[in-house]
Amino acid sequence: MIDYPLKFEPILQEKIWGGQKLKTLLNKNSRSKNTGESWEISGVPGNISKVSNGPLRGTTLTELISSYKVDLVGQKIYERFGKEFPLLIKFIDAKTDLSVQLHPNDELAEQRHNSYGKTEMWYIIQADKGSKLNIGFKRDLDKQEYLEFLERGKITEILNFEEVKKGDSLFINTGKVHAIGGGVLLAEIQQTSDITYRIFDWDRKDENGNSRELHTELALDAIDFKKKNDYHLPYEKLLNRSSNIASCRYFVTNYMKITGNLCKDYSLTDSFVIFICVQGKAVIKISQNEEILLFGESILIPAYIKEVFIASEDCELLEVTVP
Repeated sequence: MIDYPLKFEPILQEKIWGGQKLKTLLNKNSRSKNTGESWEISGVPGNISKVSNGPLRGTTLTELISSYKVDLVGQKIYERFGKEFPLLIKFIDAKTDLSVQLHPNDELAEQRHNSYGKTEMWYIIQADKGSKLNIGFKRDLDKQEYLEFLERGKITEILNFEEVKKGDSLFINTGKVHAIGGGVLLAEIQQTSDITYRIFDWDRKDENGNSRELHTELALDAIDFKKKNDYHLPYEKLLNRSSNIASCRYFVTNYMKITGNLCKDYSLTDSFVIFICVQGKAVIKISQNEEILLFGESILIPAYIKEVFIASEDCELLEVTVP
């Protein structure tokens, strides 16, 4: 049995739009000037997380699932996903705007890419003054009208932009166009998928003078052209209690503000638990073994563990499970 909380080695990703906040604010070991993402817990082929602490140090997430099965992930999750881990946990630092993009749903992703779709949510950890996100369109469109704006280079005229601040949380359904704006640092919880359709990239070039690939045709059948106010995630900030931020078929994310000592009962939860520290630090203890969870770190609790003890002078955690 796994009798201690699992940490994983961050998988750092260089991006043309990345910056330095993952290093300077979240203490990631990066030597790059444009680190855009830290994949905290990943089962994506080619980017499989490895345990960074304890007796299982160096073991991959896939090997863990193969060895511990339902004890690690839970009965229903193992029956549904087998050796595949169902979530991808990231931190993202946008020094400049990400491309305007969208993700296909499960059906399209399986048909075209033999992959899951990509439903995701964002929790804003830090945002420079005036930082914005693109979420959806300003109004309903049809396919032809959308293509006309795109072909004329006027797509930004119909995009909806919203200013964000620390603590804001947003839900991104498949098909919704979106872009993280420059100056935003966030945590992302998503399905295990790396399928993105890029529709506009601000006409920028890489260091070799090349434009990044756009996916105009692939995106057409995947875009939701309707204006929908389905992305704001209001939640309560309750002390020493879980407060729900997002619930969908792929993940449940709660907010927890902890001061003092807390015992969490997971006896009715048939899922692993992931804690993401978005402020302060905490001691996470199971089976008499403990780990310190620092700001900008993530930790995984095996599904068979039914009690988790958390101690902190003052911290904020995201608590993630699979329903």
